[in-house]
Amino acid sequence: MNIFVGDNAQGKTNILEAITILALTKSHRIGNNPNIIMFGRNKCKINGVIKSDKIISNLEVEIIDDLKKLRINKTDIKKVSDYISHLNIIVFTPDDLEIIKGSPNIRRNLLNIQLSQLDHDYIKYYNEYNKLLKTRNEYLKILFNNSIADNNYLDIITDKLIEKAIFIYQKRKKYIDFINMNINECFHAISKERGLYIKYNTNINLENFDYESIRKKLKHFYKKNYMKELNYGMTIYGPHRDDFNFEFNDKDLKIFGSQGQQKLAILSFKLSEIPIFKEYCGTEPVLLLDDIFSELDIKKRNKLLKIINLDNLQCIITTTDLKNINKKYIENATIFNVKNGNIERK
Repeated sequence: MNIFVGDNAQGKTNILEAITILALTKSHRIGNNPNIIMFGRNKCKINGVIKSDKIISNLEVEIIDDLKKLRINKTDIKKVSDYISHLNIIVFTPDDLEIIKGSPNIRRNLLNIQLSQLDHDYIKYYNEYNKLLKTRNEYLKILFNNSIADNNYLDIITDKLIEKAIFIYQKRKKYIDFINMNINECFHAISKERGLYIKYNTNINLENFDYESIRKKLKHFYKKNYMKELNYGMTIYGPHRDDFNFEFNDKDLKIFGSQGQQKLAILSFKLSEIPIFKEYCGTEPVLLLDDIFSELDIKKRNKLLKIINLDNLQCIITTTDLKNINKKYIENATIFNVKNGNIERK
């Protein structure tokens, strides 16, 4: 456990952001890509030495204006899919409340990021799906404006799109099922309440997630809604319209939950991901917790630290102070002071 202590606006979050970019090639901050290059400069570089299972890797992300360069052991990596997963992370920040309150796109993005770390094929299939989706949307516009255009070509694109969609649906369902195996216990361990689970919502009302059921359902929706999609000039159905919501005692937390319950639900979600990484990658992820103590009362802070200690994770925490923290939970922690962007070990 590593704890970075300092007042606000001293650079604590920058440490976590740098680690996140090193792992995922982009920031954890929700919304449009933030400007991570220092004002007045045109580039930045992040280096990190990663040791996992006695293998040492030197990772590097360099951003020059809008160009991003990735390197592993000084070798250029062209595809993000070949870079991601060398450093697996789970991030919790105060902004994560938007996972519940924000748009479906935020929740889909969360699924895509985590699944990309776990499965090399996922990011490949997801990128191919998006390329086919763009092609299909463009061709729907052509068909709308040109009555003699070939519908057979649309069928070919649609069949290819369905193949990619099936893979994405199945991976997301398996991941959410795994989350649901753990999230209620994580929530109970911190809050002493039970009844939390994740509900996966597809816009084609899937009940079964086997290959043939998904294929038939998608074919049916595309055929039934051909004119509707033609008029809109876009593909309305598929995993690009997926969503999920947090249910507590069968009620949507977005509508019926307090802000405290929502924060704990998101934290429980993140903690539930830890055993997934152990199962699929054979290693623990690095847990990044930004300003976590300000989000929790004294009892919940200590319960969280107890959970983290039991998991024996590499954990990096930022906080403004360590008041009211049970000393036994941080006796083996390395503590750093952060001031004006400078870091000193305490």
